[in-house]
Amino acid sequence: MPTMLPTANFQRLPPGQLNPATNLGADWRRYRLAMLCCVSLIGTSNAHANPKLPQLSFHTFGTGGTVYVPEGNADFIRDVTQLSGPSAGQWSVAVDSLIGGQINLKFGEKFELVSQAVSRHRYDDSYRPELMWALARYSPRPDLDLRGGRLGTDFYMRSDSRLVGYSNLTIRPSVDYYGGVPYYYFDGVDASFSYPVGSGILRSKIFAGFNDEKIPLELTPSWRSDNSLVLGGSLDYIIGSWQFRFGYFQIDNRRNLPGSFETLLNVLRTTPTPGALAAANALATADSTGRHFSAGLIYDEGPLQIQLLISGVKQDSAFLQESVSGYLLGGYRLGDFTPYAGLSWSSSTPARLNSTGSAGLDVLVKSAIARTGLDQHTFTLGLRWDFYPGMDLKAQWDVMQGSPDSRLLYRWESGDWNGRMQVLSLALDFAF
Repeated sequence: MPTMLPTANFQRLPPGQLNPATNLGADWRRYRLAMLCCVSLIGTSNAHANPKLPQLSFHTFGTGGTVYVPEGNADFIRDVTQLSGPSAGQWSVAVDSLIGGQINLKFGEKFELVSQAVSRHRYDDSYRPELMWALARYSPRPDLDLRGGRLGTDFYMRSDSRLVGYSNLTIRPSVDYYGGVPYYYFDGVDASFSYPVGSGILRSKIFAGFNDEKIPLELTPSWRSDNSLVLGGSLDYIIGSWQFRFGYFQIDNRRNLPGSFETLLNVLRTTPTPGALAAANALATADSTGRHFSAGLIYDEGPLQIQLLISGVKQDSAFLQESVSGYLLGGYRLGDFTPYAGLSWSSSTPARLNSTGSAGLDVLVKSAIARTGLDQHTFTLGLRWDFYPGMDLKAQWDVMQGSPDSRLLYRWESGDWNGRMQVLSLALDFAF
């Protein structure tokens, strides 16, 4: 079933390319088998000459970007999957630059195999290619899609196309909104069903699977989600130039954070006071659940596009602060040029725990919880130039205004970190 999401002219990809709503996956052995099948079919099938044969297509996308930070005593990162970035007075090409490839193999109108790999700045400061999608899609009827395998995380509106810069108006998706969501894929299944309601289309989706990604932590080993259970769903309503969405997903964390955090838990558990044991149980991330709620709307008509997205996160673990985030973005196309402006925000509420019975331990507990604090807003101004089909150039200026306690979306803050930063960015996007 074709994707039914409205897109502005500056976001349209060539028909059939990089469509996240038509993808499914499998485990690593199935991934390799699917790739071998695709390669063997390249020289033997001609879909245009004989429509009964599988249709094979290959697509590439990428971004070449550079970032300069004129102000800000911390490392700027695109999201919390990156370990480091530029700080005041530094340039970097690592924040936004990436390249990806995708293979689609269609068997008629009902069945399709899709595989996508991306090389980007990862949690370990490497650029090793990563398999993002490896899925199979079956559509027994035009209004029903069944997918299985490695799937992109369609948890928030537009979240499964975050890495395709050409499909986004801005250089990067809002850091305040998407930066704290480190999940790009999961291994599992989903099902979506579309049906007419009034003058529009209602589309429902449910999904379930397991996430196994890594989140970098300063001075400690990375935190691995370790096949954490993921469950959720969404409800979209598309009418004319409007799209509305309500979504929910939860992830059941399997492990405690490693390194100094785990050391703190062990100290609390061996301290002979009821308050210390209660603090250890409250801070533990193992066997805790994070619940994410989101709502959004997109208006896309002619040269004008407006996006408004809001989300909230509830956490079982006191270490992971509960938060609210959102952004408002607007763009207006003038020929090949699209100026845009946006405002985003994020704030969190730290958990209040009773005293451990030790002043020193109380300080350590408070410091650990502060690590996931959010309290900031960002003003964005930019210009996009679609100078060639499938290619664009973008220039963007971001001004972050926050409190010194806003630390989750940065790395390596210095002692005089005041929560403020400016970022200047240039990027070349392509998608073919």
